[in-house]
Amino acid sequence: MNGLRHYLLAVQYFTRIPVTGAVAAWVGYSPQMLRASAAHFPGVGLLVGLMAAFAYGVVMWALPQNAHAGGYAALVAAVLSTGFTVFMTGAFHEDGLADVADGLGGSAERQRALEIMKDSRVGAFGAIAVALMLMAKVALLGLLGSIDVALACAGLLAAHVASRAFPLLLVRALPHVGDEGASKSKPVADQIGNTALLAASAWLAAGLGLACLFIDGMQVLAGVAFAGLAWLWMWRLFSRRLQGFTGDCLGATQQACEVAFYFGLAVAA
Repeated sequence: MNGLRHYLLAVQYFTRIPVTGAVAAWVGYSPQMLRASAAHFPGVGLLVGLMAAFAYGVVMWALPQNAHAGGYAALVAAVLSTGFTVFMTGAFHEDGLADVADGLGGSAERQRALEIMKDSRVGAFGAIAVALMLMAKVALLGLLGSIDVALACAGLLAAHVASRAFPLLLVRALPHVGDEGASKSKPVADQIGNTALLAASAWLAAGLGLACLFIDGMQVLAGVAFAGLAWLWMWRLFSRRLQGFTGDCLGATQQACEVAFYFGLAVAA
């Protein structure tokens, strides 16, 4: 039951899915619980991915599928499913991407970059990064859907799970360098233990296994490989520029790994 409470806390923390009333009272909250909920981030991705895949499939079912429609139906489904995931997560990870882009783009000096990342205002670097990331998602999901609707739907499911597993490796590999007194992410960003990684791996295996029921396993492997390359690039960037990571870095890593997963699927299709 503790595992269920930790999972529901992760859903409450990282999505807009309502966990309120008697359920929220039963779940409870403490920094220690929030730390334990990190193991279930890929499980949150599984829930978000399932909902996004359902939205994509419903839109494709509702729109005309003929020669005149071409790939536009898949493009519409990509836009709506992406907008749906942004709404369901409260643009939590996109906000992290914007802060990281503003900080690293705004200053080459480490401390100044960290100060910029704490600023709630969005600058030019952040706006451009989010716009490009959203366009990349829509374009790749539109491409996948024009190839095969099942490929796009399974890709959404697997990408949301995998992209939330890789940031946990960032927590394991680098120290937290945010403002410990003010950082909301500090309990989440504490060192990830082997038990938490094992639980996260179980969620990852479940998500990837479910995707493999609908598409070729080699395509899923290609997505994981490209997401892994994106993680390596982000790890090197944060290690070199910040000598660690912040909560915003975890959000930016999730975004990069998600898009890279879609790209890997498209390459392997």
